[in-house]
Amino acid sequence: MTDAQAPAKTGTNPLAPAPEGARTAADVVTPELVAQLTKGVVGSGRTANHTPFTGEKLADLPESTPEDVQRAFEAARTAQAVWAQVPVRQRAAVLLRFHDLLLERQAEVLDLIQLETGKARLHAHEEVQAVAVAARHYGRKAPAYLKPKRHAGAMPTLTKVTELRHPRGVVGQIAPWNYPLELSVGDALPAFVTGNAVVMKPDTETCLTALWARDLLIEAGLPADVFQVVLGDGPVVGPEVVRHADYVSFTGSTRTGREVAKGAAARLVGVSLELGGKNAMLVLEDADVEKAAAGAVRACFSSAGQLCISIERLYVHESIADAFVERFAARTKAMRLGKSLAYGADMGSLVGERQLETVTRHVEEAVAKGAKLVAGGTARPDIGPYFFEPTILDGVDPEMSVCAEETFGPVVSIYRFKTEDEAIEHANSTPYGLNSSVWTKDGGRGRAVAARLRTGTVNVNEGYAPAYGSVQSPMGGMKDSGLGRRHGSEGILKYTEAQTVAQQRLLPMAPSLGMDDEKYAQFMSRSLRLMKAFRFR
Repeated sequence: MTDAQAPAKTGTNPLAPAPEGARTAADVVTPELVAQLTKGVVGSGRTANHTPFTGEKLADLPESTPEDVQRAFEAARTAQAVWAQVPVRQRAAVLLRFHDLLLERQAEVLDLIQLETGKARLHAHEEVQAVAVAARHYGRKAPAYLKPKRHAGAMPTLTKVTELRHPRGVVGQIAPWNYPLELSVGDALPAFVTGNAVVMKPDTETCLTALWARDLLIEAGLPADVFQVVLGDGPVVGPEVVRHADYVSFTGSTRTGREVAKGAAARLVGVSLELGGKNAMLVLEDADVEKAAAGAVRACFSSAGQLCISIERLYVHESIADAFVERFAARTKAMRLGKSLAYGADMGSLVGERQLETVTRHVEEAVAKGAKLVAGGTARPDIGPYFFEPTILDGVDPEMSVCAEETFGPVVSIYRFKTEDEAIEHANSTPYGLNSSVWTKDGGRGRAVAARLRTGTVNVNEGYAPAYGSVQSPMGGMKDSGLGRRHGSEGILKYTEAQTVAQQRLLPMAPSLGMDDEKYAQFMSRSLRLMKAFRFR
């Protein structure tokens, strides 16, 4: 029986904590592990991170100063000059070895992801899947993406043109807390295989995951100095990363993304930004209600909704709305919250106090202004300090913050629509444009609706995983959801500088063979007409 076909879970204690695993934070984050992982961090100060499960400190960590960031870039730049000379197939082989090591030792990083983010183990495993797929794809395809390409020249047979791809140098990467494996090393893999070095600033609270991945990449054959890590407060360390980088990769809020873009623009260096979202799911009148309800649980509550591409707005056709809401609510109320370092919990914790405050404010304000709680709506300090029940709101209107602001938590609002055009108009009525979802039994209709949605990715009959997991295709945002793309050719070529080498043979691009300027101009005009007639590109 598939998940989409399975009935809603039942039990005498819905939303109860899942059974605890035997391992504790102290068992996983040992002093020896911290010493091993942080030996590569360039930092002269001290800071710490904490686990959302209990709020307790996980590890003491180095903290980087602006001078430390500069030293990290200097070391990376020296190492990059050597790394860029390694043949691309050898660089790609590092990614393939990393792929195998990651899958073999996934239990180690799953523990770290859970302890640092508070997410359920299955949701942590989504990160392992995403990074393994990216490592495999670029490990196999990088030589083809990067090989010299022949193009038609200005004059047929006389002009030989080759496009080359060179690494940009040192990529500055600022990674967020919500997906500390996928949005750190997952984004760095194509940068490495193109011959770049990377100076990464992961979020301090989730940096052990990124440092573990760095350690594994070094074990797979990546030179240590090619991958530098700096830690510290975003407003202090982040601008320093932007100030020294040859290209900037940023994932985070739209507000901070604008500041990163300004810093990169001032230096005329390239930037890619994956920013916020207020993603919509459209359930059309011919959708399979059971499958759509099961899919909505995944789309809305994976990683406790702390996923840039998760669904926060649910548009349901009025003819099936009551049936859908009933099934969706039943599945939501049956979810089990837990902090076990084992599979079994359906949802974990929010990452910290700030997220809990936003979620609580959005829900309480909506209810105070007339919205109806269909499910959830309550914090669960009995499980952990930042747990909040998966929540469904009905009757939300534009005056409520939850209607337009990104919640980034386990909260979704239900809206009813009459016509397809109305649903598409509402789905597009947001400054954001990251991801969306369409549910229908008619695949052709679903694809047609998808083409009218102004989001970088659209999933038909699923919430986010098919588009994100299809790594040969680009993923990114429109409008205020960002610039640039990860995955596919765009996700790797952004880390390169294109160079055109044109060799002119036999005759110059100038008057020759006794032609004066006028005769040369006439000759070129005839040639241009002939090239159009013969469909020359």
